[in-house]
Amino acid sequence: MSGWWMTVGGGARRAAGGAGTGGRVRPRFRVVALPHAGGWPSAFRSWWQVLPEDVECLVAQLPGRGARIGEPSLTRVAPMVEALARELAEREPLPYAVVGHSFGSVLGYELTRAMERKGLPPERLAVSARQPPCFPGLPPFAHLRTDAELLDHLTDIGGMSPELRDRADLVGPSLRAIRADLEAMETHRRPRTGTAVPILALAAVDDPVVIGDRMHLWSLETSGGFAHRTFTGGHFYLYEPAHAAAVAALLVPAPAGPGPVPPPPSPHPSPGVRAGHR
Repeated sequence: MSGWWMTVGGGARRAAGGAGTGGRVRPRFRVVALPHAGGWPSAFRSWWQVLPEDVECLVAQLPGRGARIGEPSLTRVAPMVEALARELAEREPLPYAVVGHSFGSVLGYELTRAMERKGLPPERLAVSARQPPCFPGLPPFAHLRTDAELLDHLTDIGGMSPELRDRADLVGPSLRAIRADLEAMETHRRPRTGTAVPILALAAVDDPVVIGDRMHLWSLETSGGFAHRTFTGGHFYLYEPAHAAAVAALLVPAPAGPGPVPPPPSPHPSPGVRAGHR
């Protein structure tokens, strides 16, 4: 069985300049990423391409996809989080932030709580394109749709290329993983306690899946700090390189060391980003 995490970026890349650097750069920070329903680790490709060389990107690799495509997918959040937390706790300690997109936000939230119980909390949790758990999944459930209905939905939200619909060899395994993740997400229920880790809630103005005005209610899930940012784009906006870079800048601290102190971040959002909620 393959591991639950794939390491990319940072410690998995050669330092810029190659010769004389002694190989790989030792990471100073870690971004722990959890993709959307059915998502492979490659969903966060844009992230590991924009992160600094000394920041490691660790992406969840769930059963039923990627290197684990031959394994049966899980249909409940708890066993996924248990395995993810166990293997994350066994890794070399680094300060880190968690970012989850869509279904990954559910896993990221529960992973954060699990790591808190282990005494290894992240510095920040970013939840993207998923309403807070105070809005539970209600019927009609997406995971019970027919294959044709599910394909229509995925095509409509930009999660499936229309050209792939007739490729049964590719669509079949993908639908099984997506359906399992959707079932896990739609059966998840709000836990009795939240987290003390600060939460950053992220949304897109043209997301057809999530009601943007609900995102600020993620503030109910933390006793720590809370911030909310809204971006341009649709449901999968977070994987666009410009947005990936903008969010990464909010999660990754500046490196310590000699040199001039950088100016504080502008109170105005960068192009394509809107602060606050819709």
